[in-house]
This record gives sequence, C-alpha cells and structure tokens, in this order.
Amino acid sequence: MRADPTYFNNVVLALNNAKNNSNNLAAELSSGLRVGQLSDDPAAAAQSLRLDGQIAGIDTFVQTASSVSSRLQMVDSTLGEVVSQVTSAISLAVGAANGTLNGANLASIAQQVTSIRDNVLALANTSYQGAYLFSGSKGDTAPFTLDTTTTPATASYQGDSNVQTIVTPGGQKIQISLPGSTVFGSGATNVLGVLNQLVSDLTSGSTTSIAADSAALTDALHGVSTQRSLLNDSLSTIQSTSTYAQTQEAQIKVQQGKLVSSDPAKVATDLKSNQTQYQALLSVITALQQDNLFSHM
Repeated sequence: MRADPTYFNNVVLALNNAKNNSNNLAAELSSGLRVGQLSDDPAAAAQSLRLDGQIAGIDTFVQTASSVSSRLQMVDSTLGEVVSQVTSAISLAVGAANGTLNGANLASIAQQVTSIRDNVLALANTSYQGAYLFSGSKGDTAPFTLDTTTTPATASYQGDSNVQTIVTPGGQKIQISLPGSTVFGSGATNVLGVLNQLVSDLTSGSTTSIAADSAALTDALHGVSTQRSLLNDSLSTIQSTSTYAQTQEAQIKVQQGKLVSSDPAKVATDLKSNQTQYQALLSVITALQQDNLFSHM
C-alpha cells in the first residue's frame, strides 16, 4: 500500500521543525541567552534595549563624575593653598598694625605680602587639563590680570559668572565650578584687591589702614572658605551618587540578564525531548519510505 503523500509531507515538515527546534535549543544552551534577536521575544527584546539605554547613561555619568571629581579635588587643593597664603598675610598685617615697627620693617613686610599676592594671583589663574579653574565658562581665558602701574595695583576679573553643573542619572543638578568673581570677590574688595591695598598701606606706613586691611582680609578669607566648602559638598555628592549609580547599574544588569537569559536545566530537558521527537519522526519517515518502496515490488 502506498503512503499517503499528504501524511508523508506533514511528517517531513514536523521533522524539519524538530530539527530547527533542536538547533535553536542547542544554540540557546550554548549561549545561555533565551533572547538573541527581536523575533525571539519582541517584548523582552524591547525592554532589554531600554535597560541598555539606562546602563549607557549610568556609564556616561560615572565616567564624567570621575573626571569632574579629579577637577574638584584640584580646585580644593588650590583653594586650600589660597587659604594658607591669605592666613599668612593676615598674620603679617596684624603684626604690622601694632604701631611698633619702623619703616624698614614695614617695607620688608610689604615685600612678603607682595610675594603672597603674586602667589594668590597664580593660584587664582590655575589651569587643569588645559582649562582655567576659575574663569566660569571661559576656560581658555586667564581669570585675573594684574596692573601694577596703579597705586595700589589693580586686579581685574576676565572670566564670566556662569556656573557649570553635572546632571545625575536621577536628574539632580550639581554645581561643579566656581567663577573667580564668586571665590575671590571683585574689584577692590576681592582677595587680590585687599592684598594690593595692604601692600600700598604697608609701603605708606599707615597703621590704621593696615588694621582695616587685616579685617578686610579676614572677611575675604571667610568668603573663600565658604565657597570651598560649597564645592566640597558637591564633590561629596558626586562621589556618593556615582557609587550608588554603579550599584544601580549592577542591579539593572542582573534584571536584564534574567530577562534575556535562559534556564539551562529547562533548555537541556527541552532539547532532549526534541531530539527524541526528531528520532521518532525520522523512524516514521524511514518506515514510510520503505513501505512505499515495497508497494512497487
């Protein structure tokens, strides 16, 4: 008796499907991935792509945070030295204002304060990785210039007042820069302006003015310390947020892994079952072919 062609074709189709399923299951078992392409599970693939976007965003933030943290540490170190220099100037001013020093003594102190002023000017014009720290958004412009042809000498701010920020993965904006006008003040009342005035008053020998300069320097020092503290808070927030973001990224990767990964034990069981089905279908086809051959004898 001849084999039913329709039945035979259906068995062949089932055999091919079983073979394809076995190949797919073997590949899934080898890769450990249940979703290798969009067609495998469109919903899971779409969600995995969304998680990829979150991971990429966190990676970008972490890298930026690392660079910004290094810059802020440089700012803190610079301002720490400014505080040290200004503190020394205040000590010199207090000693010079007691009225017991002669002109030569005051001239010597004036030279020391001039050196301090020059150091503070250099610190205010510190650059990091090719950009000035205290120019606001004008990183290619030295923030302060000094005109020594005037009496007292004049320090001018050349930057702008723009404040730079970094945005966390959660959308929080964190300040990461300090314009020089905010840190050092502006005009005659800024740190450099007061130091210039102190040099002038030391040179003229006006102890009353020197005492006033000492008080002004103390106020200026407080301003520098306040701004330094503000940026240190930013540094601390960035570092803690970066650590949290990395923990969050690890959790997202676990979630993504569960979304697209396969269950090895289940896949192995399914593969074995599919292979058994394939062998059974192969036996049926072999029998049908033999039956069809004998029908012609």
